[in-house]
Amino acid sequence: MVVVEGVFLESVAADGTHVVHTVHKLPFRIGREVDNELSVEARGLSRHHAVLSLGPGGDLLLNDLNSTNGTYVNRTRLTAPHVLKEGDVIHFGAAEFRYGVLSTALRTQPGGAEDEQRTMIVATQPRKLSSNFVREERPFREFLQGRGMSAAAQPIVQARGGAVFAYELLGRCDHPELRYSPIHLFKLAATLDLEVELSSAFRAHGVQALAPRLQGAHLFVNAHPLETFSDAFFDDLQALRHGPGQPLLVLEVHESAVVEVPRMRELAARLKDIDVRFAYDDFGAGQARLNELWEVPAHFVKFDMGLIRGIHEAGEAKRRGLAGLVRQVLDVGSVPLAEGVELEAEAALCREMGFQLIQGYLTGRPVPVTAV
Repeated sequence: MVVVEGVFLESVAADGTHVVHTVHKLPFRIGREVDNELSVEARGLSRHHAVLSLGPGGDLLLNDLNSTNGTYVNRTRLTAPHVLKEGDVIHFGAAEFRYGVLSTALRTQPGGAEDEQRTMIVATQPRKLSSNFVREERPFREFLQGRGMSAAAQPIVQARGGAVFAYELLGRCDHPELRYSPIHLFKLAATLDLEVELSSAFRAHGVQALAPRLQGAHLFVNAHPLETFSDAFFDDLQALRHGPGQPLLVLEVHESAVVEVPRMRELAARLKDIDVRFAYDDFGAGQARLNELWEVPAHFVKFDMGLIRGIHEAGEAKRRGLAGLVRQVLDVGSVPLAEGVELEAEAALCREMGFQLIQGYLTGRPVPVTAV
């Protein structure tokens, strides 16, 4: 017999509570019958569905016992014994578990007490794999603590002359187990209910890395809509603004973050109190935000790249409409910024329309902060 210490299978019961099933010995069988070490009452399970055992190299192996509906590790069906890694998500048929390790001890010991039998009701559909667990949770939490956290910056330049006016901070990930884009990372964070933590971690890391390199340039930073009005968010911004380097921060406000003028007025006032400027992001995408622009003018207005791309080839009506929006932005005292500029012909027309700042591949691609 092999006695196991600190190894467990975690499941989610029908009422949403998490249940930990300790694996005390190997082999450890899972199935519907009561003679299994883990007896699971779930649709789609075979009488003896799968077994955990000790591999020749001391690894924990999972093997399917010719079950009808299969055993899956990280949503891939097993066709041979599989070496488990901490955090692996396992489906026995439609019953979902996560493999966890509290300690590293796997030791052989003669005899030993029998593990008590456990029975669990799992309310799942037999033909659909549930998603109660996220395989990458452990490395993602490591990432939030700084492992593999990195940042890039894209220059924002003066439309006339091309001098660098600011940089936009962009989060990046170098964690060896999370080679994902920021969009994918935020999807992962949403699954774990950690979007705010990810946004805050990206911003804190990037500002601290870039502040000594800015030499008077502004720094545009982003925020997740869920954090926009929290006290902790303003405390963090204030600490960054008045921290080392005292960077000139500009908060980009997405239209999904604030949809009412009174709330926008409140946000503008709180940002002014901590000496942080703000910009309307993606202006012209979806709602034009004209009401907010007139009532609560931003320091900067970033025009959505969908309005800018190919503008030199657009019809006269679109050109007139865009030029009219630029004039309104100028009239309220805001600085219009053209985002997504890739061609000199686009830039030339933007300058003609009155854009004062340009951002895009034409004037500078994102670079690691160490290259700023």
